Amino acid sequence: MMPSSTPLRVLFAVVFLLLLAAASLRAQELRYTVDVRARGSHTIGVALRVDSLPAGDTLFQFAATAPGTYQTMDIGRFVQGFTALDRRGRTVVSTRVSTNQWRIAEPRRVREIRYRVHDSWHTPIEEFRVYPMAGTALEREHALINWQAVIGFPLTQQGSRYRVRVRRTDRWQVATALREVDGVFEAESYDALVDSPVLMGRLTTRSICVTGVPVQIAVYSPTMKMTATQLGDAMRDMLQAAGRFLGALPVDRYAFLFDFAPVAEGDATGAWEHAYSSAYTLNEEPFTAESGDRITWMAAHEFFHIVTPLHLHSQIVERFNYQHPVPSRHLWLYEGVTEWAAQKLRQEGGLESTEDYLAELAAKAQRDRQQYDTTYSLTDLARTSYTAAGARQYANIYMRGALVAGLLDIRLLELSGGTRGLKSLVLDLSRDYGVTRPFPEDSLIDIVVARTHPEIRDFFTRWVEGAQRLPLREYYGKLGITVEENERGIPTKLVPATDATPEQLKLREAWLRGGDPPKVGPTANRCVDTATGR
Repeated sequence: MMPSSTPLRVLFAVVFLLLLAAASLRAQELRYTVDVRARGSHTIGVALRVDSLPAGDTLFQFAATAPGTYQTMDIGRFVQGFTALDRRGRTVVSTRVSTNQWRIAEPRRVREIRYRVHDSWHTPIEEFRVYPMAGTALEREHALINWQAVIGFPLTQQGSRYRVRVRRTDRWQVATALREVDGVFEAESYDALVDSPVLMGRLTTRSICVTGVPVQIAVYSPTMKMTATQLGDAMRDMLQAAGRFLGALPVDRYAFLFDFAPVAEGDATGAWEHAYSSAYTLNEEPFTAESGDRITWMAAHEFFHIVTPLHLHSQIVERFNYQHPVPSRHLWLYEGVTEWAAQKLRQEGGLESTEDYLAELAAKAQRDRQQYDTTYSLTDLARTSYTAAGARQYANIYMRGALVAGLLDIRLLELSGGTRGLKSLVLDLSRDYGVTRPFPEDSLIDIVVARTHPEIRDFFTRWVEGAQRLPLREYYGKLGITVEENERGIPTKLVPATDATPEQLKLREAWLRGGDPPKVGPTANRCVDTATGR
């Protein structure tokens, strides 16, 4: 507290200095150099240059995990040779205090931090294997960089600007959603940096225009069995259907990064979603209509993540805790609704028959009942996602989570007279919230009820927060669709009834088309399909 007798000019000076210090803190810029030229070593060199670090910035943090992975990563395990230096190149004392943290004795002296980090694909460490699509590979012919597996940061600087120069062989092409200016990748925060992986090597690329937004497809295939042109041809109809489903993409660019390099035996293949891109590590195989279709519908799920959770998410997701991850309770929205949408856009886009769509719903209902503990509610799945017990049940979010999203769609359409279903709700919410405007973690259900109908609160109580038996027969009966079950009461088939009432047929028609069409906003920019020139 400043004594009341202090001269006014001193008060002004103090205020000015405080404002100057605050502006300096806001303008902090972290400048990294990442060297991937030692390709045979599987080790990446990293150097961080700073003008200074605040006196209290004593901890340097590596990621314990990353958004959307729901796994322990502990990237600090892969770090070697951590060293802090002052402006004259003298060592500033630093001490490792935990798996993922180093304590720096005199942070204000620091001008450079150096370390090496081993790529996660080739590590001999067997415990807590990092998913390949969320990890890092450095090989002679290619590299996949997920930044949380490479870049550590001063603990108070998660929200600072990041500039990363990558030293690489000139022969390599680069694909990423990051902006690159004069050879430097730029991100407004650590979270934004982590959100955009980079694929490098001998790539094939293709660009497709979707609602005026350029969507890049980049492929690394060691023996060229897969190319971006082939995958682009396979994915084009899905991408256009997604554009119609959404009305307009909520991004100004997007990149699919496909890595077909072999991973270690036993490591999972799959995909990881981001706001402006998604990364895939898959087994290389010859391109066929079947493989193209399989990859396309995996990509459809990841692509819809541009809406949930990457543009519609809670405060917990917005400011991710890389030390001690805190799960959001809204996994039903982030993964369940996304899985529902990836299938529904296929049906609404005319890429799948109603019969096939209903068969997929029946298959999900069977897996929910036969392969998982149905006493876990969707909220329980979210809250326990970082635990061993929760991990065993986690995959049911793609079964029960998608089924519950479909039931919510039916209920919303019923209560609105067929005009507004789940798609309308999600798109409206995503317009009001966004990448930098999260909704309150504890208020989403209240927000949804206020925007829709009072009856929807009971829906969430029973089938999102609670684990009551899913009312498949009742809800699909509203559409004149019969749910057939076996002797154990497990759904086996969904069949449109031939004697449906006019009311059922009217609601079924609204359900098939997804309610009223979405409002179409302005397209992001002009773009061209590089294969067709249109």
